[in-house]
Amino acid sequence: MAKSKRPPPPDIIPAATLLTAYSRGIFPMAEERDDEDVFWLDPERRGILPLNTFRVPSRLARSIRASLFRMTVDTAFAAVMAACADPAPQRAKTWINPLIERSYANLYALGHAHSVEVWDGPDLVGGLYGVSIGAAFFGESMFSRKRDVSKMALVHLVARLKAGGFTLLDTQFVTEHLKQFGAVEIERERYRRLLKDAVDSTANFYVLGGAGAAVCAGTVLQLTTQTS
Repeated sequence: MAKSKRPPPPDIIPAATLLTAYSRGIFPMAEERDDEDVFWLDPERRGILPLNTFRVPSRLARSIRASLFRMTVDTAFAAVMAACADPAPQRAKTWINPLIERSYANLYALGHAHSVEVWDGPDLVGGLYGVSIGAAFFGESMFSRKRDVSKMALVHLVARLKAGGFTLLDTQFVTEHLKQFGAVEIERERYRRLLKDAVDSTANFYVLGGAGAAVCAGTVLQLTTQTS
């Protein structure tokens, strides 16, 4: 008796599937870059970065004030994702596979995914990307090619989320990198309550300017004034 063949991997995860999953606290990852498919996670403890207690380390605040980097949103989404997928000294493997890249590019085209870019002249030197639903933003990944630039992108993101009326910044997990900004872990049930309230609300990602509007790095501190 012939063995049944494993079905081929999907070309894309449908946007409706992704948005429904995120709205329920579930998100996809790949085991590594070369995997063809993904698995789905619903952690018992969830990382969030409370926007009302977000803090900027003093040294980073000084770096941001002195910086000449430009920051934009939604001008180089594919390039940001590709850079996040590249191996890095602190990350030999990546969970971002081609299926995830294609699927989130589709979300971006539909207005449900966003990127923050940091530029040094014409060069993309850092950034991050994530998913937005209602007043919830789900941070996915970030990268740096120069010191502190991914942190600057995060500060820019938080300034934008606070200005736009967002209420939840989901970091999925808590790392030492995120703890310095005030990230905490909460139980799944509490997270789901916060999530429901956020996805049922409205917010505006573009209050500080739309795609292509450049902002100097120093200006983002006006909306994230708490330092440590």
